[in-house]
Amino acid sequence: MRADAERISSALLDLDAHAGSRLLKGARLTGETWRRWDEAQRRAATLWKLFDAYSRVLDQASALRGESSRPDADALLILSGMLTGPSVDLPDGEVPLDQRSLLGPDRRRVSLDEAVRLMSDAYEEAAAVVVAADNAWTALLLPLDEVEDGWRDAARVAHELDGVRHPELDRIGRELTALGRTVRTDPLSLVTGSGSEAKADTSRLEVLRAALDRVRVELADAVAARDGHTALVDRLTAAIDGVAEAERAAWTSRETVLTKIDSPGLPDPVEPSAGLRDRLAALATLCAESRWRELAVRSAELDRAVATALDRVQADHALSSGLLDRRSELRGRLQAYQAKAGRLGLAEEAGLSVLHDRARDLLWTAPCDLRAATAAVAEYQRAIRACESETGTRG
Repeated sequence: MRADAERISSALLDLDAHAGSRLLKGARLTGETWRRWDEAQRRAATLWKLFDAYSRVLDQASALRGESSRPDADALLILSGMLTGPSVDLPDGEVPLDQRSLLGPDRRRVSLDEAVRLMSDAYEEAAAVVVAADNAWTALLLPLDEVEDGWRDAARVAHELDGVRHPELDRIGRELTALGRTVRTDPLSLVTGSGSEAKADTSRLEVLRAALDRVRVELADAVAARDGHTALVDRLTAAIDGVAEAERAAWTSRETVLTKIDSPGLPDPVEPSAGLRDRLAALATLCAESRWRELAVRSAELDRAVATALDRVQADHALSSGLLDRRSELRGRLQAYQAKAGRLGLAEEAGLSVLHDRARDLLWTAPCDLRAATAAVAEYQRAIRACESETGTRG
């Protein structure tokens, strides 16, 4: 029992010195954490009182046993009663309900073993609160500090950029302040699950971190736009010049197709470079007024618009060029089939000559009907294969 008492004393001292206990004692607690810590403190105070009563009984038993090397029957009876019977005075308020009466408790003592059980229950309840709070703070405080530091840095950058409040950053700041207050004063309200499954819910903090990261990227873009706006405008100017050049090439190809290809089905031409130059000119106003955040947004939008316009113009050019390439490919195929007919000795075959001349007229007449020409070349090809099969010759 002396060894048990030493272990109990050590456990109580460890609980009192635990980092979670120190944090709870020093914090201004609210809500769920205040309620549970208040109850845990009452449990701990009662636990110490009960331990003192337990220790006194052990001390008394040791003193009685030490009076004689061979205790008489009366001493042994008293000693046995102290060690196994109800000998530990319960602190006020700790008498179990089933042992009370309307006028008060029937007895206010428990055995040493019962005292250990009561102390164990109280210790587990108090320790559970301390450990849960410590785990919650461990999971939340450092990440919270990191996000708060990041927010302060972002706020400083935003102010340096243009001195105008950033609505999204303000919103994040308000929510971060509210969450920080909860983390520091009521961490247990953020714990989900129980027992070994209990863990701090960091989802709100992660949402704020993600939102802050987006704002910081936006601010970094604004800083880059401020520090490199001359190069930015030059780059966009060159890109728009590239779109204009592609437009001219596409327009030339389109005009050629309209002359040489019948019913090409080309889409209506677009000339986006003029609108892009207007948007580029508007950026100069943002630079002059030091509206760097807006410059970053508008320049990024213009960047995307330039890329989209270039893709569209190049696609139109490719469509026009493809029609001309198709005509050239059909001409080459017709000449190859004519050569094959010559190798087969079919060059003077009347039916083949008619098919060849029809296909050639379609392909070398402007504007060229590509659909009809494609069909004519295919018919000429089939006719050559048919003759090849009939004669058994191979070109």
